Amino acid sequence: MKKFVAAIILLLIVVGVLVGYRHHQQAAKAKLAEAAANSDIPVVTAAATRADVPVTLDGIGTVQALNTVNIRPMVSGPLVKIGFHEGQDVHTGDVLARIDPRTYQAAYDQAVAKKAQDEATLANAIRDLARYDKLAKSQYGTAQQADTQRATVAADQAQVAQDQAQIDSAHTNLDYTTIKSPVDGRTGIRQVDIGNLVSSTDTTPITVVTTLKPIFVVFTLPQQTLPAVTQAMADQASTGGPTVEALPQNGDAGTVLDRGHVAVLDNEVDQNTGTIKLKAIFPNPELRLWPGAFVNVRLALRVDHGVTTVPTQAVQRGAQGSYVFLVNADRSVTRRNVTISHQDDALAVVSSGLSPGDIVVTDGASRLTDGAHVKKLVP
Repeated sequence: MKKFVAAIILLLIVVGVLVGYRHHQQAAKAKLAEAAANSDIPVVTAAATRADVPVTLDGIGTVQALNTVNIRPMVSGPLVKIGFHEGQDVHTGDVLARIDPRTYQAAYDQAVAKKAQDEATLANAIRDLARYDKLAKSQYGTAQQADTQRATVAADQAQVAQDQAQIDSAHTNLDYTTIKSPVDGRTGIRQVDIGNLVSSTDTTPITVVTTLKPIFVVFTLPQQTLPAVTQAMADQASTGGPTVEALPQNGDAGTVLDRGHVAVLDNEVDQNTGTIKLKAIFPNPELRLWPGAFVNVRLALRVDHGVTTVPTQAVQRGAQGSYVFLVNADRSVTRRNVTISHQDDALAVVSSGLSPGDIVVTDGASRLTDGAHVKKLVP
């Protein structure tokens, strides 16, 4: 009887040990699964897509006025009138200032009177020549007298022509007393006040007129871009040249100040900086571009149609070139070498190595190795 009880007790002990061991194994497996889950690396992902991508070049430019004219007097005299307000928009021919014209008016009137006097003398000499010619033909006068009178007429004609030149000069000087705007534009700060004696030798202008609409932006690009730029100019010559966007320098790439087109590609490469210089023209209807300001410039070369793209953040650089981390169906990642044909701040164009729909890591790649597992995917 005692042996039977002991056997039952032993059996119960064995069963308890087996149950405890099995429970321990289940707990260990749960811990391992939890540890494996916790070892997955959190990342942000995106899918490669097929899209039409504009190919652009970025540079820094300086805004320049289409015309900048220093308004200086062409004749000397007291300044008697200012015909503009500072910062006023003016048009070609608008009166900006007047110089006392009385001296120049008198010189003009004198030249006109002198011509009238010499024309009267010429008329009398022509009549005398007719008489001498008649007398010479009838032999009541000599041919020498007629020739002498003919020379007198020629001299008087030359004097009248000289008088006309004096009138033209005097009239030009008289016109110069009225200073007009030679271009459409906006006046600057007035530098000379009424009552001052001004002269053509003055170095300080009365004001400066600048043409703001349209306006130029001069910018530079690396010389390596020259073939692409010249090709774009040739391809888009019929439409006015490659499109250019002027952007603010505060980093707000979404704000476009104005859109224009390339007007000139300089005829040489700057050997000191290794850059090419271009000039773009902008309509500037809202005057958002101002002479002397710096702007970012984006030049559109072409549009690549139906190319594979990924966010720029997905592209990593290594010793063997560019690569991405491709996310597999089991959430493991594979390091994939890719060829990038074009890249900007937002998108990278992948010419080989990826297909549309492939999932790539865009954030968290620095913690990854080939074969690692990831979680918290955001396709």
